[in-house]
Amino acid sequence: MPAAATGWMAALMGVVEGITEYLPISSTGHLILLEKWLGRPFHESFAVVIQSGAVLAVIAEYGRRFARLADFRRRAGFAGIRGLFWLFLTTLPALVGGLLAHDAIKDKLFSPGPIAVALGVGGVLMILLERLLPSHDEGGVDGIGWKRALGIGFFQCLAMFPGTSRSMATLLGGRLLGLGRKTAAEYSFFAAVPVLLLAGAYDLYRGWGSLRSSDMWPYAIGLVVSFLVARLAIRWLMRLISHHTLEAFGWYRIALSLLVWWALVR
Repeated sequence: MPAAATGWMAALMGVVEGITEYLPISSTGHLILLEKWLGRPFHESFAVVIQSGAVLAVIAEYGRRFARLADFRRRAGFAGIRGLFWLFLTTLPALVGGLLAHDAIKDKLFSPGPIAVALGVGGVLMILLERLLPSHDEGGVDGIGWKRALGIGFFQCLAMFPGTSRSMATLLGGRLLGLGRKTAAEYSFFAAVPVLLLAGAYDLYRGWGSLRSSDMWPYAIGLVVSFLVARLAIRWLMRLISHHTLEAFGWYRIALSLLVWWALVR
């Protein structure tokens, strides 16, 4: 395939990753479907590794917050050792579950049928919870505590099922544990950093033997584009949350589920 065509495809993948990583609509599901539409022109680890661009977007957008995490003199709230411990607790369940189920998930669930089901079920749950749960922010991320951090970690395990959405799982998990939309969304951003970096590193390690020098250019394009687009998506989502519920994303998930089922499954 010509390098120019591969470059445009990599850029398109980066755009989709940047838009969908932090919105509760499943970046993995969208990337798998887009890869199928494009004819899978990329290395097997491409879709997972370019998520690192979206991770860097969070670090850049919340630089002061991550600086607080690196300041071990701080002893209160989501900072220093305490904050890193909360992130560790949130990451641990997905880390263990991912190591145990990685191969089975990739072999059996990375296909349109399971993705369509996960999109639809997640959409219904999002609509119901948005209508039933009140939203209030008490203390922001500094008031989460280790118990809720661990609880969000268990909800994050649901995202191992392609089409579920890590963002949706952590967002709704945080809401069910008593957090408001803004606090749940911000902590979902922070929780993405360790789990996505580890997932990308592990996938790249597993596929290193089949990596070629020609794969580097698409990786670079996908990472840069996903970084730039993800920063815009984060800002847009936080503005949206300030004035609206997340119910519209639920309806989008249901519509996409029906479209995938009609076009790729039936």
